[in-house]
Amino acid sequence: MLLQVKDSGELVKILEIQELIDPNNDVVHAKDQEGQEEQQPESFKKENLVFPSGEVLPRCWLNADYRHDNA
Repeated sequence: MLLQVKDSGELVKILEIQELIDPNNDVVHAKDQEGQEEQQPESFKKENLVFPSGEVLPRCWLNADYRHDNA
């Protein structure tokens, strides 16, 4: 799955989908999609990622207590 870094707009390929959808993980491991060379995995804070369309990640992926969060 490809996501986009909010600030830079660069695309990153998520390595483990389970890591992304687990609300207890604040960080995911992904590979930068720049250039033609295979990039080394890096850590990205989930709060800094969005879908390529610009849509934010679902709250249930970010916060384990999303049902009790009034935000």
